[in-house]
Amino acid sequence: MSPSPVSSTPVLRAAIRWSVIATLVIAIVGGAIGFLVAGADGLWSALAGALVAAVFLILTSVSVLVANRWFGDPLYVQIFFGIVLGGWFLKLIVFIGALFLLRGQPWLEPVVFFVAIVASVVASLVVDVIVVRTMRIPHVSDVALPGEDAPDADAP
Repeated sequence: MSPSPVSSTPVLRAAIRWSVIATLVIAIVGGAIGFLVAGADGLWSALAGALVAAVFLILTSVSVLVANRWFGDPLYVQIFFGIVLGGWFLKLIVFIGALFLLRGQPWLEPVVFFVAIVASVVASLVVDVIVVRTMRIPHVSDVALPGEDAPDADAP
């Protein structure tokens, strides 16, 4: 597979990778704390909160990565925003569905669930800031300068 011509691809992949790691840490730590606070229900609530947050936080980066596959197409901008907007719409539908599914569940501890979601969101934001600050991307990227693709003038 050839590397992507879009310079944001490594940033998004790193953000996804570190967000998954942070979510796993939150699931383990939150699950342990949830178990200590509310027993098995707290454990499952923390795991559900971390999972729900991970799905929502990673879906946007994945949709941008998928949309970047059309880079260079004359309709790239329309395709890009269509895919990203479609991802946001999908997140809205999944969020409402998750609320209806989880509402009133006897095993769900609302406080543990809420704290796990908030911790996952904060961790994802911290990861995004760290990844973007540490990635080295040129200020001008994804452009071809005049003459770059032209054949060598010295060639016969």
